[in-house]
Amino acid sequence: MINREWHLLSRPVGWPKPEDFALVEAEVRQPGDGQVLVRNKYLSVDPYMRGRMSAAKSYTAPFELGKVMQGGAVGEVVASNAEGVAVGDHVLHFGGWREYATFDAAQAVKVDPDAAPLSTYLGVLGMTGLTAYAGLLRTASFKEGDSVFVSGAAGAVGSQVGQIAKLKGASRVIGSAGSDEKVKLLVEEYGFDAAFNYKNGSVSEQLREAAPDGVDVYFDNVGGDHLEAAIGSLNLHGRIAICGMISVYNNTEAAPGPKNLARLIATRGRIEGLLVGDHYDLQPEFVSEVGPWVASGALKYRETVVEGIENNLEAFLGVLRGDNTGKMIVKL
Repeated sequence: MINREWHLLSRPVGWPKPEDFALVEAEVRQPGDGQVLVRNKYLSVDPYMRGRMSAAKSYTAPFELGKVMQGGAVGEVVASNAEGVAVGDHVLHFGGWREYATFDAAQAVKVDPDAAPLSTYLGVLGMTGLTAYAGLLRTASFKEGDSVFVSGAAGAVGSQVGQIAKLKGASRVIGSAGSDEKVKLLVEEYGFDAAFNYKNGSVSEQLREAAPDGVDVYFDNVGGDHLEAAIGSLNLHGRIAICGMISVYNNTEAAPGPKNLARLIATRGRIEGLLVGDHYDLQPEFVSEVGPWVASGALKYRETVVEGIENNLEAFLGVLRGDNTGKMIVKL
């Protein structure tokens, strides 16, 4: 059996280029003791992967040059040499960017394709959803009555943050997005109280208009001018959760920081970074609360689906460009 898999050939400078990557063929490795072989059905591409393409020291190891990359995936077990995992089981794992993955069964999490579509375990019911849930409720210390601003609000994480805030009793939820179509989606389908297209003018001015009474919580997926605008509108004891800063991921020079950080003194505001890996203890609570919301339609989600392993790189670049509405998924 032949496996097609994506390798990182060189570390991108600025925007990743096709020549930085290669889709190569490799022989499928049969499972050893305690291992399983999985045929992937859906792959995840996410903004954080851009950081792993750099050699800079970070919270996780960089992708190795000349070797297959990694990412979230869900697939079907086609061979097993491990107790408790059988051929035909469906599992969530981290052996993405390839058609087949062989790994220790301990790294697999069984999922039920009858309980929810397989792709949702990479998005609304997976790491994406937990990021939104933990970031809003724990990192940002959300409480009923808070006014919430979410940047990148039509993306996989942002769209859930806004909806969870509404379901938990937010007084007002505001979102920013990169197109008028996405703005319409936020208000009409996801139930945001207000939204604006950040390309249509000053983010600070548009936020002040959308949130004249300020914001208590800012969930940051963008950074840059969005972060500065949020600090400018932050209420007393406001909280900012930094989940991502996609606006600076491909910069070749350091981006200037917000010019108004001193305002945090007056507001006694707090900024805290967010890594979902620190919050897996919330997984049972997350599933028990969010699962019924998804099943009932109270929490809505979108997926942008790209077909074929050969289009995995283009799907990833599309995430960096903001082409996706909701979670970007590659279907094999």
